[in-house]
Amino acid sequence: MADGGGQRRRRRRPGDDLRTESRERALTILYEAQSKRLEPSEVVASLPIRPDDRVIELVSGVQDRAAAIDEAIRSHARNWDLARMPVIDLAVLRIATHELMCEPDTPTAVIIDEAVELAKRFSTDDSGRFVNGVLAAVAQQVRGGSAPAVGGTEAHDATE
Repeated sequence: MADGGGQRRRRRRPGDDLRTESRERALTILYEAQSKRLEPSEVVASLPIRPDDRVIELVSGVQDRAAAIDEAIRSHARNWDLARMPVIDLAVLRIATHELMCEPDTPTAVIIDEAVELAKRFSTDDSGRFVNGVLAAVAQQVRGGSAPAVGGTEAHDATE
């Protein structure tokens, strides 16, 4: 289905919008925390309106498992130091890695697709491919089996 701008919109299942919005809101909170050098929980506490439970779950999960999440990302982002990554890319990778590690009922392809879409929407031109490649490798490690890479790309090397 095409929107007025000629771009294809994917058909959504009931509940997809809420999950997508929660990931996007968690992304903005993690971005703010990183930018201000605060803990994500401090950003949440300072908000005038408490985010929904799904957002809190994502943000808390990323914060609580930061070391394991960052190690998983670091081990698959060849030639990239986490400190050099665009902040948005890193936040997207952290959210999706948390989901891959801790939410076995959420399909791998859904997690990767949503992360790639967030990266394309909010970060650099190359971010979608980069996020896709790193998450496909992380998924292979934490979930085993064949982790689908959206679009079949495997670009997760900073030198490519």
